Amino acid sequence: MARDLASVWHPFTQHALWAGDDPLVIDRAEGVWLYDSDGARYLDGVSSLWVTVHGHREPAINEAIRAQLDRLDHATFLGLTHEPGIALAEALLAGAPSGLSRVFYAGDGASAVEAALKMAFQFAAQRGESRPLFLSVAEGYHGDTLGAVSVGGIGLFSDTYRPILLETRQIPSPGVGDGSPSQRAAASCAALAQVMEREGERVCAVIVEPMVQAAAGMLTHSADFLRGARRCAAAAGALLIADEVATGFGRTGRMWAVEHAEVAPDLLTCGKGLTGGYLPLSAVLATEEVYEAFLGSPSTGRTFFHGHTYTANPLACAAALANLTLMTERGTVARAAALGEQLAALLAPLAAEVSEIRRIGTMTGIDLGSHDPDRRVGARVCRVARDRGVWVRPLGDVVVLMPPLAIHDDELELLVDTVRDAVRQVRAEGAG
Repeated sequence: MARDLASVWHPFTQHALWAGDDPLVIDRAEGVWLYDSDGARYLDGVSSLWVTVHGHREPAINEAIRAQLDRLDHATFLGLTHEPGIALAEALLAGAPSGLSRVFYAGDGASAVEAALKMAFQFAAQRGESRPLFLSVAEGYHGDTLGAVSVGGIGLFSDTYRPILLETRQIPSPGVGDGSPSQRAAASCAALAQVMEREGERVCAVIVEPMVQAAAGMLTHSADFLRGARRCAAAAGALLIADEVATGFGRTGRMWAVEHAEVAPDLLTCGKGLTGGYLPLSAVLATEEVYEAFLGSPSTGRTFFHGHTYTANPLACAAALANLTLMTERGTVARAAALGEQLAALLAPLAAEVSEIRRIGTMTGIDLGSHDPDRRVGARVCRVARDRGVWVRPLGDVVVLMPPLAIHDDELELLVDTVRDAVRQVRAEGAG
């Protein structure tokens, strides 16, 4: 840790407090367990930031990466192609929402969102339309690149950069406010329709997080909102971007969260669980209509001039292919739906003791109801859980549970029991 403190700058970390939090040095992992450099183990209750699907060191994914390493470590995807990149695109499209027919690879969730925003803008421009606006949702989060921050709706992440961000319009979140989920969805859709009535001809895309606004504290909403967003975008000639970086690959109990609403977007971004938690890889899935707008002679300038050095890295693609194969063979999506119901039942006794418990599938947020960030109630609950062998991470004062989808029933019970007891302990100490 002394070496870390002398040289490392961690993401989303206030380093004035970092050393005092007694950080762990993780040495190895297996299944749903992380082991620190002293040999103590911790149940990985947040899937190492929502990415681990089958558990750590899954033998089938390990072997897929080893086999690929013996054949091809890396080759540029600019002007070349390779079997893992082709096969993964085919596998993604085989289970994609209707109409999505092309895969563009990126490196992480934010870079996939960045690519999708640029695609939407260039798509409109190449059709002779001036559409400089993006429409987004309050409390949304889409990553940390400038375009992704522009369409985010959490001021903590965007206010500092506002002078250098894209022009956007924002509607109220369907995950907050008074009324039932359906009423909140109707209000957000009405606000969306009003914006479209005034400025719809200037909007190139509407971007949403389907069903769950994860970084906002697992704010859930009715599928009615997605249906309304789909209708409004289509009526205005704008694209609908579904940001499934956090919600995809079974996390909501469906392969894709848009399936809850039975709608298909024009662009879909995915990442996190794509490689099963092994390597950084993300993708944008696009319709043929969007793809064809980029075709033309060199003089037209219609090429999508976007990409990065490690686009479609073969090792990452091999891991992703193995992950998707395992998900099919093991019925992972159905298992995730069942895990969600188990989580709901296990957490039910805690509901009366906290402000709210929000959940869709395994994506769960326990809102402790504190509004004073300096009290760090969520962090204190997570520290108590850590001392008892469970690793979870808060979003402010919302404690997030998002375990690996391969977690066993007894491990799930341990996770919930430990977090519940930690909440009660912190409350009893007068911190909640």
